[in-house]
Amino acid sequence: MSAPLTLADAAAQAAALLATAPRRAQTQAEAILKAAPNDPRALLILASARRRQGDAAGAHAVLAPLALAYPRAARTQYEMGVVLGDLGDAQGAVEALRRAVSLDATLSEAWRALGDCLFAAGDLTGAEAAFSEHERAAIDDPSLRPAADALFAGRPVEAETLLFAYLRTHPNDVSAVRLLAESFLRQDRLEEAEKLFAHCLDLNPDQDGARFSYAMALFRRQAAAEALEQIPRLLAREPKNAAYRNLTAACLALAGRHDEALTLYEALLAEFPKHPRIWLNYGHALRTIRRRDDAVDAYKQAIALAPQFGEAYWSLANLKTVPLSSYEETAMAVQVARDDIEADDRMHLHYALGKAAEDRRDYAVSHAHYAKGAKLRRDALGYSADAATALTERSMAVFTKTFFAAHRDGGSTDTAPIFIVGLPRSGSTLIEQILASHSAVEGTMELPDIGVIAQSLRGAKGSGPARRYPEAVLDLDAAAQTALGERYIAATRIHRLKGRLFFIDKMPNNFHNVGLIQLILPHAKIIDVRRHPMAGCFSAFKQHFAQGQAFSYDLTDLGRYYRDYMRLMAHFDDALPGRVCRVIYDDVVEDTENQIRRLLAYCGLPFEPACLNFYDNERAVRTVSSEQVRRPIFREGLDQWRHYEPWLGELKEALGPVLNDWRGQIPLRGGNAANA
Repeated sequence: MSAPLTLADAAAQAAALLATAPRRAQTQAEAILKAAPNDPRALLILASARRRQGDAAGAHAVLAPLALAYPRAARTQYEMGVVLGDLGDAQGAVEALRRAVSLDATLSEAWRALGDCLFAAGDLTGAEAAFSEHERAAIDDPSLRPAADALFAGRPVEAETLLFAYLRTHPNDVSAVRLLAESFLRQDRLEEAEKLFAHCLDLNPDQDGARFSYAMALFRRQAAAEALEQIPRLLAREPKNAAYRNLTAACLALAGRHDEALTLYEALLAEFPKHPRIWLNYGHALRTIRRRDDAVDAYKQAIALAPQFGEAYWSLANLKTVPLSSYEETAMAVQVARDDIEADDRMHLHYALGKAAEDRRDYAVSHAHYAKGAKLRRDALGYSADAATALTERSMAVFTKTFFAAHRDGGSTDTAPIFIVGLPRSGSTLIEQILASHSAVEGTMELPDIGVIAQSLRGAKGSGPARRYPEAVLDLDAAAQTALGERYIAATRIHRLKGRLFFIDKMPNNFHNVGLIQLILPHAKIIDVRRHPMAGCFSAFKQHFAQGQAFSYDLTDLGRYYRDYMRLMAHFDDALPGRVCRVIYDDVVEDTENQIRRLLAYCGLPFEPACLNFYDNERAVRTVSSEQVRRPIFREGLDQWRHYEPWLGELKEALGPVLNDWRGQIPLRGGNAANA
């Protein structure tokens, strides 16, 4: 005959039922209280069970005297905080939850609840700090604590070093894999982060935190469709989770489903009207669909809620249509002078102050702010100009005339894709807008899919040892080439909402992948948009990009990158004569109609007047040039860099001879009129 349960055993059983069967937990707690009316464990279980069943008032009636009797009981303070939040007492909830974590810093659920309360109150910095502590507290292995401490204290490189050492002997430790993935995400190493998050979910599919971070990494790489695939599982568990819904809205906007995104943002703002990040994202969505005045209002609302919110100021300045006011410039100067703002806010404020000074023609002050913002951004990235040059040289070694002759029988026969490549800020959005104004062409966005395919080839094996990209393409036969081309066509179909004959992929950095495009999509069109190196490079330097373009935050890096770009495109001109259509932005500005006719001829399209009136096109545009392409062509931007020439010596030196020979008009074989 088994011994009767002790009160402690009965309380442990009841506590174990809370998450899955709160009604049974309540029944058992009430049974304990009949025997021991003041048992604090049973009272806490009873309160938690009532709260979980939606009876916040009943839970509070139990908790209020319990919290007075046991003021240093962390879990009691946690329950009180959650219940007060449910009852609408936001300030009381935050105070109780802060007491809970001060009493027990390892109470991860209290940190998360505190983060949720601060999020709802619009305290973005406080919420992010609480969520970081939640992640840190969830690490219960002492061996991983130093890495977790480094990661959540903002030292991801240190965390990476510690985690690699740990994973050598614990390769499938799911917590370590996730922490390493998070360290990559914080360093903007998105491809590596994605792989590790996917591996983490293979090891444990129930890791919601890892799944959310995985979706975030996919979104930041602009893989909206893949990110959206991850979110339903998260929302099934927590349908009201604001972070999940906010990411869903951002992904919907990225995928071109703007009506759905706006509806979701508006629902979120109805619940969280004090949250500046949601107002910011709402503004981005409004700007994309040409509701500029509404976007301005949304950005200003974000600033009103968080005066230090640099990204909101930068978004306002980045509209490039109305200069910031002197009041706004003064307010930014006050914020950037503070010692206690986040580095990200400081960086964005410097960019916005640079634009404000540029608009009032104080170019010395403008350049100083742009340079400070760029330095902050570059210090946070791990860009290597030497690695970029090495990739250029390896690509030139692989993609030769001989290689293309040997691989001419494979690839998709689809003629729909039109690739626009080049450097950012070189006029690619203008060319996209012109082409997308044609009745046979659909504009999409900067699609990540060619880069994803290139990434998937890293480590691909043929008959020999594993190779990296681009060398891995040497192992592809005709069938593999065709399969990859069809994979691209299938993956991009989600963006072709109008079903037109042709569609545009405007990822500028695909100039690195011209050889791969030729290999798997030999009938695609490829347009290289080029701009004067000083104009293009400086325009990139003074622009903060949401993702990628790590080379653009240092003048020497920019000059070297432009030279590598020139070398690689000249190589493809020689290896694939007549294959790429070069469009000089400066020529489009000076001789618009003839250049548009030439461009359409290359694409095999008849001339349509709508292409001349591209600024009337109502399509959504997501890039930083969205407002410029909604106006007729203007030439002021051609020589804008000259105002900053006294401070651009490093750029000139890095460009070298390219500065005077940048058009790269190589005589073409076969008389291709499009490039003549």
